[in-house]
Amino acid sequence: MSSAATRPAGPDDLWSVDEHLEDILSTVRPLEPIELQLLDAQGCVLVDDVTVPVSLPPFDNSSMDGYAVRVADVAGAGEEFPAVLEVVGDVAAGAADLVRVGPGQAARIMTGAPLPPGAEAVVPVEWTDGGLGEGPVSGMRARSLAPEGAEGHVHVYRSAEARAHVRAKGSDVKAGDLALEAGTVLGPPQIALLAAIGRGTVRVRPRPRVVVMSTGSELVQPGERLAGGQIYDSNSFALTAAARDAGAIAYRVGAVADDAETLRSTIEDQLIRADLLVTTGGVSVGAYDVVKEALSYAGDADEAGSGVEFRKLAMQPGKPQGFGSIGPDHTPLLALPGNPVSSYVSFELFVRPAIRALMGVTDLHRPRVRAVLKADGTLRSPKGRRQFLRGTYTDGEVAPVGGAGSHLIAALAQADALIVVPEDAESVEPGSEVEVVLLG
Repeated sequence: MSSAATRPAGPDDLWSVDEHLEDILSTVRPLEPIELQLLDAQGCVLVDDVTVPVSLPPFDNSSMDGYAVRVADVAGAGEEFPAVLEVVGDVAAGAADLVRVGPGQAARIMTGAPLPPGAEAVVPVEWTDGGLGEGPVSGMRARSLAPEGAEGHVHVYRSAEARAHVRAKGSDVKAGDLALEAGTVLGPPQIALLAAIGRGTVRVRPRPRVVVMSTGSELVQPGERLAGGQIYDSNSFALTAAARDAGAIAYRVGAVADDAETLRSTIEDQLIRADLLVTTGGVSVGAYDVVKEALSYAGDADEAGSGVEFRKLAMQPGKPQGFGSIGPDHTPLLALPGNPVSSYVSFELFVRPAIRALMGVTDLHRPRVRAVLKADGTLRSPKGRRQFLRGTYTDGEVAPVGGAGSHLIAALAQADALIVVPEDAESVEPGSEVEVVLLG
């Protein structure tokens, strides 16, 4: 079982937010590393440092379309007295057999092409007549249309310093440099760097597979017709999206009716594709709280201490919570309350850090800041509870959105922060400094 089993607590004792979170994080361990192709590794956490095997760029190359020249040959060149150079050939990107540029000569060169031997600088084509003899040009004609452009003479109207418009070998990274540190989350720029240094695969911790399911016979799939007493299932959509936002591969399971056997069977079916299970609803003290009924057997029946413990937290919203592990692989399970705001706040405080821990990252939590409260009146909070109010944060100020009700989804959609009212505060006055959890 989770470490919670060692904590002496009666059924009515309250856990603090920090105790519950500590219990979760002391149990969840990073997933084992695997080797993945680059695109499959996007969003994953790098396990090992990656060093650069070959310098980038691997050779001196041109940063412009133009002409590779010797500096002395274009010294003093101008509109009235241009330098006239013999064009000895083309140097295209990817070229291996390079022409040599001797005194009085130039090679037409393309962006990214290797600087040919003998050349010391590149003059952009806009500084030349492009070999046409009709004054400055704005660009080169395609080789397929004018192959003769690689021959003849070119007029150069400006001088160039040594190494002008030349990207030096190793100017990006040098062989032996540290490319990426272990612990880096691989996004598009990191994938690009790995590809650029020739890495086809990389060792990472995989993105956690998170299965999300709602419970409740009253829940209906969005898009279907509502009957009396029914509501649309929003929790499973919200939490699946939140799990993906946290970095997980998330699977949503359609709402499960209030039947313990059905829920138990559904959970067991999902274990094959889950590194973490999240349920919402059915964890309070009602006669139809099916999650408690379905999972309460686990603590007695599972071997090696697996089980799910249900507890009450000193917080609002989100007082009822469940946590433990189930199945042969002791898959972590977090059972969240069913009210939409309670469910989402619980996810941010407990499930998101668990997902990040499975990923192996160090920044488990949303950023927190101090902000000045902007409100029309005093904010009230129950004594002994840590309250999390929805808010909007701007430039060091935070304003509450909506009321404290745990069913107010519309207000949640407008919020980008949570205002934290500590356990020892029963009220917070406008203008006070408060702690804020930034959600965006």
